[in-house]
Amino acid sequence: MTTIFSGVQPTGTVTLGNYIGAFRQFVELQHTNDCLFCIVDQHAITVQQEPEELAKTIRSLAAIYIASGIDPKKATLFIQSEVPAHAQAGWMMQCISYIGELERMTQFKDKSAGKEGVSSGLLTYPPLMAADILLYNTDIVPVGDDQKQHVELTRDLAERFNSRYGEVLTIPDLRTPKNGARIKSLQDPLKKMSKSDPNKKGTISILDTPKDIEKKIKSAVTDSDGIVKFDVENKPGVSNLLVIESSLSGTPIQDLETKYEGAGYGAFKAGVAEAVIQHLAPIQEKYEELLASPLLDQYLDEGAEKANAIATATLNKMEAAMGLGRKRSRSK
Repeated sequence: MTTIFSGVQPTGTVTLGNYIGAFRQFVELQHTNDCLFCIVDQHAITVQQEPEELAKTIRSLAAIYIASGIDPKKATLFIQSEVPAHAQAGWMMQCISYIGELERMTQFKDKSAGKEGVSSGLLTYPPLMAADILLYNTDIVPVGDDQKQHVELTRDLAERFNSRYGEVLTIPDLRTPKNGARIKSLQDPLKKMSKSDPNKKGTISILDTPKDIEKKIKSAVTDSDGIVKFDVENKPGVSNLLVIESSLSGTPIQDLETKYEGAGYGAFKAGVAEAVIQHLAPIQEKYEELLASPLLDQYLDEGAEKANAIATATLNKMEAAMGLGRKRSRSK
């Protein structure tokens, strides 16, 4: 089976864009692939976090994964910091990385711009991400455009390691989301919906209440002509709302255009809001059940055990190849 690895930071909340663009694809992938889904809490601390809030968000994200359709019996769901090999292999990847290539990472430049003090972890984030991926002999990494550069560096580091120390690491390929699955901000439909958006009206969380969802979609930016038509270039706001309803209801966009013909934007937005609310209701119900259940921690314990077995085996090969410890001398 093809091995697929994906990591999500437990910061902020999972947006409707994350859910449609990534989580729903994860659910499909788990049926025909060997999938590992990692809550990358060590990446989260590259910027300062409130410890109690971080711990709460880690568990919340795990519940969202399962409530969204991830089956812990089919996929491996685990927390990064509960697998020590990530930090160990991350250091090894740092040691074969070059400062110049890390400083060229777009995310590092964006997040460090104009700041007096920048965490060294922000600079060395990509080698740790590389370790996350390489420890599991990953074949495919599904990522958005903002992470493509990091996966390309992961490939470079794996090839560099293999060139120096022997064929130990699997070179992963990246997979970008399917066309049409990129959800935009409700307030700026030229930008993607993001949990880091300071304008909270632009982002729908999959845990938002029906009232909040209605308010956000009602205030979504559209245009002044009142015609519901899919035209990304000239009607980006309307097109974004059509993609949202189509993605969640399964109704083709052309049929939605017919449904709202002559209805005006008020009825259109109400229909989109209703589609979102109805789709998210069972997910939110399952989420609340999981948070109150010991099953959630049982699933995470089982995931950590499976991930540790795989990661430790790869780490041992890496250490032996580099000559660390006594592994090489014992094998002779």
